[in-house]
Amino acid sequence: MAITKLYIVYYSLYGHVDTMAREVHRGAATVEGVEATLWRVPEMLSDLILEKLKAPSKPNDIPEIRPEQLVEADGLLFGFPSRFGMMPSQLKAFFDATSGLWASQALAGKPAGIFWSTGFYGGGQELSALTAITQLAHHGMLFVPLGYTFGSGMFEIGEVKGGSAYGAGTFAGDGSRQPTELELQQAFYQGKYLAEITKRLKS
Repeated sequence: MAITKLYIVYYSLYGHVDTMAREVHRGAATVEGVEATLWRVPEMLSDLILEKLKAPSKPNDIPEIRPEQLVEADGLLFGFPSRFGMMPSQLKAFFDATSGLWASQALAGKPAGIFWSTGFYGGGQELSALTAITQLAHHGMLFVPLGYTFGSGMFEIGEVKGGSAYGAGTFAGDGSRQPTELELQQAFYQGKYLAEITKRLKS
């Protein structure tokens, strides 16, 4: 059986997206024949700025990815914290560096998904996904939303919950809030869901 490669590429400043990414990875890894790999995009902020922001150290078990490595994957999932309703400059700079891949349309036809973190309800739970889709569209990638396939968890209104039909999400609040069990379940589901679709498309 040919191995299907799924790359989970993300940026995380305070760790919320890192937590979500690891759960996405766990879900993807449950699909037989799929090799899921976690990657970090390079940090642009200096150590001094990161220290002033009180950002934790980057995890040393997740390697940084180069733009040209994206072509190795059969499917891609991108995760990021929202900045004013959009992806942060770190991930945008990474996409800006993919112009060579864009010119050759090397990523065209690859299924791709998005997951995210925002501060509060007005922080871009849906807008962050919508503005990120433009990056996928210009590369010709196939955006794979969750729709309402997650089931009853999509209709939960008894607790604060991030995410939408576009993908899994979480709220960071003032930074102290961590992804809830339900948000992590949706992240796990998204990883599994995209892995299954990627595998089907490859075969």
